[in-house]
Amino acid sequence: MASANATLDMLPQWPAEAIWQAVVPVWHDFTVEILPELDSTNSELMRRARAGRLEPVLLVAERQTAGRGRLGKEWLSSAAADGASLTFSLGLPFAPADWYGLSLAVGLSIVESLHPALQLKWPNDIWLQGRKLGGILIETVCVGDVRFAVIGVGINILPRESAGLQIPPAALTEILPDNTASATLGKIVPDLVLTLKRFEVQGFANLRSAYHARDLLYGQNIVCSDNVTGIARGVDANGALIVHTAQGIKKISSAEVSIRPASAVV
Repeated sequence: MASANATLDMLPQWPAEAIWQAVVPVWHDFTVEILPELDSTNSELMRRARAGRLEPVLLVAERQTAGRGRLGKEWLSSAAADGASLTFSLGLPFAPADWYGLSLAVGLSIVESLHPALQLKWPNDIWLQGRKLGGILIETVCVGDVRFAVIGVGINILPRESAGLQIPPAALTEILPDNTASATLGKIVPDLVLTLKRFEVQGFANLRSAYHARDLLYGQNIVCSDNVTGIARGVDANGALIVHTAQGIKKISSAEVSIRPASAVV
């Protein structure tokens, strides 16, 4: 595999060759790179893009020391070699007609690749049985006439420390006991690439029904960081969250959402 990073030879547990073969017909200059440690796969690909490196790439870190989530939250990961977590980013020049709903499309692709029990918490979290399993962070940068997108994903493979967390995190091995970080990567990436290609042409609207089938919030009493409260009623064709409030229907395009107790009354 001439276009893959040389370090892959030392990491046979990762399905890099299979991923490259599946993706290169779609992205001809695609490369795969796996590193033992990084501050953040997203941060690294953003640095590279600003330096003019704009080829499509999959970057995996066996350990992140400064992983980031949405709204500046920290995402910690152990070394993936011990099976604890999977952290990776896809970087690519990206030019969809409409960017709305991209994080929802990415999340939907991931859960459909892994297991029917997984759900999506708007706008970018993967949940299992009422607990967070993983998250998605999408960032972009313009370099000349090119807009480069970096799509970061973090997934708990094994149970992790829950001290200081309101809700204990979930682990993928609860429903896929034999799954490893490397196997999970191999399941996710080829389908995600195809989803991104379709999204670039079609946008989110055609994925709306499939998203609703995985929607954790649908029918739940929710409260948003902008103080909007009500009952979640799915998403619209642009991926905005639809909330039935006492004042009528409102659409939320950017807010932190939490689920209120079932006894809450709107």
